[in-house]
Amino acid sequence: MSKGPESLVREDIRALTAYHVTPAAGLVKLDAMENPYCLPEALAAEMGARLAAVAVNRYPDPVAEPLKARLREAMAIPDAQDVLLGNGSDEILQIISLALARPGAVVLGLEPSFAMYRMSAIAAGMRYEGVALSHDFCLDEAATLRALETHRPALVWIAYPNNPSGNLFPRDALLRIIARAPGLVVIDEAYYAFSGGATLMPELGRHENLVLVRTVSKLGLAGLRVGCAIGDRAWLGEFEKLRLPYNVNVLSAAAAELLLAHRDVLDDQTRRIVEERARLESALDELGIERFPSAANFILARMPGAAGVFEALKGRGILVRNFHGSHPLLANCLRLTVGTPDENRRLIEALRSIAG
Repeated sequence: MSKGPESLVREDIRALTAYHVTPAAGLVKLDAMENPYCLPEALAAEMGARLAAVAVNRYPDPVAEPLKARLREAMAIPDAQDVLLGNGSDEILQIISLALARPGAVVLGLEPSFAMYRMSAIAAGMRYEGVALSHDFCLDEAATLRALETHRPALVWIAYPNNPSGNLFPRDALLRIIARAPGLVVIDEAYYAFSGGATLMPELGRHENLVLVRTVSKLGLAGLRVGCAIGDRAWLGEFEKLRLPYNVNVLSAAAAELLLAHRDVLDDQTRRIVEERARLESALDELGIERFPSAANFILARMPGAAGVFEALKGRGILVRNFHGSHPLLANCLRLTVGTPDENRRLIEALRSIAG
């Protein structure tokens, strides 16, 4: 018998394709929904001084209460709700999936949405079932409610706003799904800062089966890899058992504590991104490019020959995300991260040149 991975790794894992990140060296990076703005020089210097004083020879604070307190303040998390820290929100997704992976358990997700919902389910040994959105990426509430009855999922993932479409689903529909779901519903609010205040945070405590996930990545701190789950202590106490010790390193914790205290800087950058999103939407409209409404820091656009457009943009030094071929609803779709004014100008000029 072979001792290699072909005989020892689970078949469903071998069938997966690893999450792919396109190399971006030398390119205008508009593919990963990152905040394009650097920290102000004075704040960056303050962070450097703070990190220089961190005792990297010691393990991190195992509970990281100062970081949790800063997250509570920055995200207006109610005192009655608990906070679980993750090495980015991706780790939170995996922890929740592992906790609910009883034999035969099902995960339900809307499609297309964040690929890690499906991958986390499979990694945990759960069956994943997807419910298709409508042709314009709106929520098909009736189909979702039928899927709840048919599959009786232990876990439902909903991104709010959705990725990669960028739209917000109706709040009342989400509440009806939460009420009808037989298991836990996790609302992923990674892009809440750009959504005009849309959040289900006030609903925590009113629904026994509701947990939120958030991240600081889209606020301009993607490199720190800090995410969190927010919810009832009964749920988060179980998830805590699967959190790896010291999962948030001392440098990330110290930097996040400092930078989240400067929400005026982060909020100003968020405001600029929202303003640039509107300008980019108007420019796409002028070019006659089909695009979908966005409440996030990116815009999903559909154009003929998207794969060719992707390569043409790359040839002009601009990297966006090509979703053509990943899901039927995403045929000829590119996702455009909102960049700086200069980056957005270069993107529009390139698209105008390609279309011409």
